[in-house]
Amino acid sequence: MSRTIFVHNMSNHDQTFEVHGWNNNQNINVGGGQTWNINAPDHSSGAIIALHDGHEGEQAEITKDGYMGNDFIDLSNIVGAGGNMTVQQVGKPWTRKGDPLFMQHLNDAWHRADQGTRWSLEQCVHRDNNDNVTRIDAIKDFPQLESFVRTFADGKTYIGVGAWNGSPGNDNDNHQSSAGEGNCDILVTYNDGDATPPKPKVAPVMQHPHIVRRDISSAQVQGPGIILRNHSNQQQQYAFYNNYWNGNGTAGANFDHPDPIITVNANDSTFVSLPESFKGRVQRGTQLPATWAEFQISADNDHAAHGDISLQQGCDGAVAISATDGSGRTNGFQWDILSGAPEAAVQRKPDGTRALATTVGNWMSGPNQAAIEWEQKMVGQERAYIVGGTGVPDVASANKCLAVDFF
Repeated sequence: MSRTIFVHNMSNHDQTFEVHGWNNNQNINVGGGQTWNINAPDHSSGAIIALHDGHEGEQAEITKDGYMGNDFIDLSNIVGAGGNMTVQQVGKPWTRKGDPLFMQHLNDAWHRADQGTRWSLEQCVHRDNNDNVTRIDAIKDFPQLESFVRTFADGKTYIGVGAWNGSPGNDNDNHQSSAGEGNCDILVTYNDGDATPPKPKVAPVMQHPHIVRRDISSAQVQGPGIILRNHSNQQQQYAFYNNYWNGNGTAGANFDHPDPIITVNANDSTFVSLPESFKGRVQRGTQLPATWAEFQISADNDHAAHGDISLQQGCDGAVAISATDGSGRTNGFQWDILSGAPEAAVQRKPDGTRALATTVGNWMSGPNQAAIEWEQKMVGQERAYIVGGTGVPDVASANKCLAVDFF
């Protein structure tokens, strides 16, 4: 299948990008404040490279659905720079690569540099009439430029050639090639100023005419973790899956090692303590198809918990996710979408439980178009991820604790 690479130009002018590997290798010209969508098939690789007066600059290097089903992304300045760029998986800001203020940091470093350093860089650092840096040449061609850039951007972007052709490369560069979390749409953001992507809109308090909710007593927040609420009339087990290679920017979806598995009585709730490093999901039981509540306990950028609801690996019932910090943020859905679903959208779990099939495919089956259409009608992309993409508001809780309601 294919995903989408969104190339978003936050600047107030048109910006040209070279496209390698997709779009028939044709350049794109993205208007100021506009976004260009590029189709990127699974297992494909390529790059989005900003052009400055015809010279190649910062580039987002992307491999879709690579090793163990993960995307691999990095932001490189090896061939030059003239603007600011970041790259991340859509909806997962903790996967972001790149220095969103690279050019500002470069210009500050240039003005602080001693005269000897400036003389050594005359050939490869280009400035305007006010001596402000407008562009640099390919770092790979100027060892002194690599040393200079590392003084302000080391560990934020790919600077040297990395591990290549027998050379071990630089550890901070090599780390830039760490895996993302699964196979998602990709967001590339460009700007002359801050290239940090705009924050997603805050999830609203949900309203729906067919909500059937039982009031149950809620467990208390006891630190970082999840409050589980079982709104059904029977005892239920919930399985937590911490992503493989979770930490230091690496991650891989975990399908076979749940830890912990929590039992919650009918119409009851419990607090589940989790380490701040946890990035993964919770679902009913251990079988697929299942509705996923995806979350992380402490994001790298703001140290808050973040979460969303996904129907991409199926739907076995309604799930909502909410902040517990008093902000009122919540998303997901609370109404029955299994009853009345077309049979073409249904896939039984191994234990015979009725569920809606995967919308993106897995080792058991491919994407189910009937399930996609039914979920888009009954839930919508603004409440849950159905086929990836954007438009699902992020739920954040500053106290590192989210509530997950299963209905």
